[in-house]
Amino acid sequence: MSKTTSDNKETWKTIILFLAILTALSSIAYYAILKLNPTSIYVGLLMISPAVASFVTLKIRNRTLSSLPWSLKKMKYVKLAYLTPILYISIAYVFIWLFGFGDLINIERVLKWSEELGMENANQTLVIAVMVFLLLTVGVIKNLGSTLGEEIGWRGFFIFELRKVMSFKALTIISGIIWAIWHFPIINLMYGGSEYLLLHMGAFTIMILGISVILAYYTFKSNSLWPAAIYHSVHNIYIQKICTPLTITNENSTFWIDEYGFMIPIITTLFAIYFWRKAGKENL
Repeated sequence: MSKTTSDNKETWKTIILFLAILTALSSIAYYAILKLNPTSIYVGLLMISPAVASFVTLKIRNRTLSSLPWSLKKMKYVKLAYLTPILYISIAYVFIWLFGFGDLINIERVLKWSEELGMENANQTLVIAVMVFLLLTVGVIKNLGSTLGEEIGWRGFFIFELRKVMSFKALTIISGIIWAIWHFPIINLMYGGSEYLLLHMGAFTIMILGISVILAYYTFKSNSLWPAAIYHSVHNIYIQKICTPLTITNENSTFWIDEYGFMIPIITTLFAIYFWRKAGKENL
């Protein structure tokens, strides 16, 4: 048996071990979320499962935690990782508002923000500006703990293992599909009683596939897991805490807004094509 064949077999053993451990840990978290009470602490348990699975896998395979790409030497990719989700989400929501799939501005949300900030008598534009600034700074940092739990496992460990046995394009598809499926029980919890469950799962999967390309590109270019963690945090905050809450929904909104409608998946797919081609040109 050649050394390459032997190495590939060992890599596949590591990949399968990681996925098995992740499945076990995630099953515990999902049981708590679905059967006990879907509190944030159980969701947090789910989000750190990829990191814990990677740590256990490394231990079993006699590898150190220091073998993960912890260092950060190229700040350029941190900046790009921060700005990229803001750009594509902004484009998506501008289209949503222009096409009438939702309207600006949800005054009730702005009033709630003004109460939270202690700015009840302030101008609404000022309230929005202050809250958006705080969410995209303090909020992103606070959320980083959760997204780091995912990204240590998915980008810090998993895609580096996949890279040993497959091409960039293949690993983005494989990792994206697995990452999407991992979220399906949560989507079922949110939309299980809806006739559009499969639509929302499909939209989310398309979005995740696109994001997987972008995250893999930034991870490999920086050789660090930090750009992915920051990107993931900004993505979550900007959609869930800013754009969707500020949008007044209508009968068409469910098909287009948020991570489970089709506008963001369409835009992320276009971005993914750009990064896919860019990775090919750079022999990534």
